[in-house]
Amino acid sequence: MNLLRKKSINDFSNSIKKSGLKKELNYMDLALLGIGSVVGTGVFVSTGQGAQIAGPAVIISFVIAAITSALCGLTYSELASMFPVAGSTYSYCYVAFGEIVAWIIGWNLMLEYLVSGAAVASGWSSTFVGILKSSGINLPKAITTTPLKGGIIDLPSVLIVAIITYILYIGITQSNRVNSIIVGIKIFVILVFIFIGVTHINPINYHPFAPFGMKGIMSGAAIIFFSFIGFDSVSTAAEESKNPKTDVPIGLAICLGITIVLYIAVAAVLTGMVPFKNIDVENALPAALATVGINWGSALVGVGAVIGMISTLLVILYGQIRIFMVMARDGLLPESFSNINKKHRTPGICTIVTGVITAIICGLFPLNVIIDLCSIGTLSAFLFVSMGIIILRKTMPNVERKFKCPWVPFTPIITILFCLYLMISLPTVTWIRFCVWTGAGLLLYFIYGMKHSILNDETNYVNKVQ
Repeated sequence: MNLLRKKSINDFSNSIKKSGLKKELNYMDLALLGIGSVVGTGVFVSTGQGAQIAGPAVIISFVIAAITSALCGLTYSELASMFPVAGSTYSYCYVAFGEIVAWIIGWNLMLEYLVSGAAVASGWSSTFVGILKSSGINLPKAITTTPLKGGIIDLPSVLIVAIITYILYIGITQSNRVNSIIVGIKIFVILVFIFIGVTHINPINYHPFAPFGMKGIMSGAAIIFFSFIGFDSVSTAAEESKNPKTDVPIGLAICLGITIVLYIAVAAVLTGMVPFKNIDVENALPAALATVGINWGSALVGVGAVIGMISTLLVILYGQIRIFMVMARDGLLPESFSNINKKHRTPGICTIVTGVITAIICGLFPLNVIIDLCSIGTLSAFLFVSMGIIILRKTMPNVERKFKCPWVPFTPIITILFCLYLMISLPTVTWIRFCVWTGAGLLLYFIYGMKHSILNDETNYVNKVQ
């Protein structure tokens, strides 16, 4: 068995022709998908968590995470323009490294999307419950808290996942409309927070600026890197784009440009308004406005956060569904996962399975555990994408690239170093969980994926795609 067998460009072309997905998205739709995914729990929740680790220097943590994301965005843009196929990093690694590496990356992408989806649902739940509490409505702890925190289940997070799963099931057109509306709402409320908050900054709150030193800044960057997760969802929508070779790079650029500016501005305003030790981790922005007496602003931003995180969850689950679909199309997961619903032209079984797994994770595990796992899974995927750029420049120099990553190999090498440093900065227990997850994935590959891969038997593969 050849564990490093690779897919070709023709393989991708045949897969796209047989996919049956609608091609309705332009570059702005893709940018809004990316913004919908990135601007969510990260800005409303993770900013406060990062401040506890880095202090006011969480601003620098955001800059470091933003630079890493921008570098990753450059590498993603080149690969997306070469291979306009769903599957994101998984598909790129199948060409650059071969099947076993693609499987590991695909398996870790599942960790990224499933866990980040659960994190968003968990963050949405805590914000929603906080708003109700401030209005005098106290939901029972048993149905709003995970077992590890003394409850039974986080029911609000489970219910929001169920609603989003249904929206995704009925089609990309409906999903895109919902996302676009919500993106507009949450950008508005974030700007409201920035414009109001900047007038209530107390410079003394910035001192000491880096109470935990460089170690705290890098640990904060590793944790809040979660905030930038999701821009790669733009590349998972390539098969549903009208002109993916140009739409995907442009969409990525717009998405990252807007989110980087918003995040750094929010971090600077938040830590200037409230001493970092007093930031409400689970309800950071609304609580900060309430602290300075802007109760109407607190209510507005709180409601905006609840609405805004819905689009983040929608796009993250969308990305996971497409990765499941592509891996199943390659035979590495059961073929039924790749079946397209005839009525809605969406991967129906994949959508339901994704929703169920996400609901289980967010219903039973607390937010801090979820976020750590999400960051390491994503960083490992970004690392391999950067390596793929260097390899494909050598092995496929003549393939058309509508967008070329500048300064290769220096840009991808710097990206690799950034990703490695952030991974090293994560807690040891996160690495242990990551290794267990990866080991389970390898076991599944050798038991099922290796034997059922459509590249396992070349003749069988040719018959399947024709």
